[in-house]
Amino acid sequence: MLSCLSLVPAALAQPGPVEWVPVIIGFNRLPGASEQALVRSLGGVVRHTYRFTPAIAARVPRQLIQVLDNHPLISVVEPDVTIHAIDEYTSAWGVQKINAKLVHDAGNRGQGLKVCVIDTGIAKNHPELSPNYEPNGSWDYVNNDPDPEDDNGHGTHVAGSIAAALNGAGVVGAAHQARILAFKILNAQGSGQMSDAIAAVDRCRLYGGKITNNSYGSSGDPGSSVKAAFDSTYNAGMLHVAASGNATSIFTCNSVSYPARYDSVMAVGATDSGDAIASFSCRGPEVEVSAPGVSITSTYLNNGYASGSGTSMASPHVAGTAALVFGCGLADQNADGVINNIDVRLRLQNTALDLGSAGRDNLFGFGRIRADVAATNCNIAPPPPPLPTIPGNFRVTSTNRTYISLAWNDAQNETSYQLERCTGTSSQCASSGAFSLVATLSANTTSYTNTGLARRTTYTYRLRGVNSAGPGGWSSLASGTTR
Repeated sequence: MLSCLSLVPAALAQPGPVEWVPVIIGFNRLPGASEQALVRSLGGVVRHTYRFTPAIAARVPRQLIQVLDNHPLISVVEPDVTIHAIDEYTSAWGVQKINAKLVHDAGNRGQGLKVCVIDTGIAKNHPELSPNYEPNGSWDYVNNDPDPEDDNGHGTHVAGSIAAALNGAGVVGAAHQARILAFKILNAQGSGQMSDAIAAVDRCRLYGGKITNNSYGSSGDPGSSVKAAFDSTYNAGMLHVAASGNATSIFTCNSVSYPARYDSVMAVGATDSGDAIASFSCRGPEVEVSAPGVSITSTYLNNGYASGSGTSMASPHVAGTAALVFGCGLADQNADGVINNIDVRLRLQNTALDLGSAGRDNLFGFGRIRADVAATNCNIAPPPPPLPTIPGNFRVTSTNRTYISLAWNDAQNETSYQLERCTGTSSQCASSGAFSLVATLSANTTSYTNTGLARRTTYTYRLRGVNSAGPGGWSSLASGTTR
């Protein structure tokens, strides 16, 4: 002991400032007063003396670490490692992947926008969810009461990816200040009725919901009433987001489930951390966008957290991002003079990271969503689209006494077609220009039958595509004579 003490003054007497190092000093027995005195005598400052661990935490001059390490009563001297609070964005890797934090840091957190979680309910007292839970309007359709408490966990997991609070613990949602209306339509086993989904969509609109998240589905068509519920509320300004569905076997799923399959609903596929499509993610032309959906950590029952995979986990990332876009001062995306849910949908499509085949494809849709791009600089109007190309191979395919059938190759960039007709031959009509509108046709139409015509009369037609930038060029003329 005395020989060790004699080294201390010499070590401390070295020129230059003393560098203090936090260490944990392990002893051969539980430490007491004598071990504390030993540490102090060797130049250390005791911070903790543990009762059940044979160690003392201290600060010591770096020059004396070797002296401590060589002492016969000391078993080990280890650095006192610096620790940090777990970053909520790191824990919620999906929210981090879509760069939602950049939007949050700019002040857009989905404040006050109501998102309807149609699922198994939510654990409304979870510390991550209670700040954003909206009881006014929430409903339990399984038990027919206003308390949609989750007894499965699925809905709570979904809600966390949408709007878990930024509170210094656990995870954070894509729109962590959005309001969550919970509608419990699935029981503890995770099953329920589509009739309750209709009721939930209807009640969501009644209580001011702007977005629905639908992480459930049916492989079979549930019927016209369900479709009408989503279509009518979409036309009234709501944005519906739904999981595309998961494969239930080793075989690839090539059929998007309902309600994601409807045109009025955004079908979401699932990606992993490397932006590859998840093996279980259902594919098809209805897939609109994709989002993180593999090993997603989110809120769960009993104030806990759990990891889950599925398109059910991908969909809420899109719903949360949509809330940010609704709140970002969005410019008119389609130049129709109105800013609504259609503009939000277009913004999500146009700002997605294109993956897989160029353009929209059956795996990723338009691509993996990017919250930072979708919800930043929203007040800048997008450039107008290119004018539609000229429809190719415009021709008469058949005639009868009272009709003429036409066909053509689909143009590009059109949102509709204008078909005009003139009575007379091609040369007569080209000279007179006496064409009048016969029909306005939807995009991607490639044939049309003009009925109600006079017998033994020659008619000449022309066709052009139209979009928000204006009309494209006219096709070549096509003439036919009724019998």
